[in-house]
Amino acid sequence: MGDHTECLQIDYDPTQITFNELVRHFWNSHNSNRGNYKGRQYLSIFLYQDIDQKDAIEKIKTEIQTKNSQIIGTEISPLDHFALAEERHQKYYLKRYSNATQKLREHFLTEEAFTNATLVARLNSFVKGYGTLSALKEEIRQWEREDAAQLISLVNALKW
Repeated sequence: MGDHTECLQIDYDPTQITFNELVRHFWNSHNSNRGNYKGRQYLSIFLYQDIDQKDAIEKIKTEIQTKNSQIIGTEISPLDHFALAEERHQKYYLKRYSNATQKLREHFLTEEAFTNATLVARLNSFVKGYGTLSALKEEIRQWEREDAAQLISLVNALKW
């Protein structure tokens, strides 16, 4: 178990949000000083893909440290390799709701579609305690997708 670090990879649309805005949000939301974890599994780390990302990450980190008068203890390193977690770890909190998970799997027919679906990820966050269903439905309306109404109907049909 000690040969990996749990992390997430973010795919984003740069026409909607810039890399710098994402980095700023991360540094303003992230608590790198939340405990004395040992080993790599829960390491506080920010991984970059190129020198431009590294420069932006370091620059904004320095700004936030200066503004908050607090050292951020997060490691900044190049992304070497990214692997998805095993299936049993995907959408971990949502899977506690078997009826909802089953209904979602009827809509997202493959494991890849289920794992990669923004809706499924957002519902996983919701059941963990982040946000409300009404806020999620409003967010879905703003996704500018042709199937937004269908996704909202799917959310409404879920049994918790």
